[in-house]
Amino acid sequence: VQLQASGGGLVQTGGSLRLSCAASGLAFNNQAMGWFRQAPGKERDFVAAISRGTGTTKYYADSVKGRFTISRDNSKNTVYLQMNILKTEDTAVYYCAADRTGLASRRPNAYDTWGRGTLVTVSS
Repeated sequence: VQLQASGGGLVQTGGSLRLSCAASGLAFNNQAMGWFRQAPGKERDFVAAISRGTGTTKYYADSVKGRFTISRDNSKNTVYLQMNILKTEDTAVYYCAADRTGLASRRPNAYDTWGRGTLVTVSS
């Protein structure tokens, strides 16, 4: 079972990035997927989550609502995080995670499988 996050990088304030998380070794369609982030010296925080299947249920942290969009492509076993209007406070390592219950959750301990993370740096 593996989750591989990619798409991080250096971007200026106000810019955009799209993160991808490719899953292998699990029944992707049945998994809820989440994105979390961890800034230096801080705890890992919830960013966004999407339920299994067609992803009818989506949750966002208040800090990213209206700027970030989570989506999934089950044909590619991939979940995405489109990040727009980036701010310096969005700088963090971003992790994707999978929850076999299929229910989108804001809680990190709801997730069974975690990827290694991708670094996003937003400069002013």
